[in-house]
Amino acid sequence: MKRLLLAATLCVFSTIVLAETHYLAIQVNENDPRLMNLALNNARNVERYYKESGDDVVIEIVTYGPGLNMLVKGKSPVAERISTMIKNMGNISFSACENTRKAMSRSAGKEIELLDEAKSVPSGVVRLMELQEGGYSYIRP
Repeated sequence: MKRLLLAATLCVFSTIVLAETHYLAIQVNENDPRLMNLALNNARNVERYYKESGDDVVIEIVTYGPGLNMLVKGKSPVAERISTMIKNMGNISFSACENTRKAMSRSAGKEIELLDEAKSVPSGVVRLMELQEGGYSYIRP
């Protein structure tokens, strides 16, 4: 009986110990709704995969250049999807390149507003570098 209890305890403990957290950075640097949707599909599929396998995943989508339009109020073709994903997935974030936003604002002659779900980062490229240096896997759909 003691051996059975010990075996059961070890089995439960080993399952807990084996759970991992994975980290994924996804780049969007093109103003292409198909690419934006592909990036969101990739994020959702990765999240489902790890959820089903008992692991966790942290996902950050980083936008810069023309891809910043993904996170611009009134321009984003995927704004509703982003809002839904933020509500349903506690493990996803969206980063917007401040360098690009400032350049777009100068060009437009007015401040470019980001979606509420977006967080501003000084540089999208630098953010991707930092994420990779921190152990994130990198995907460019």
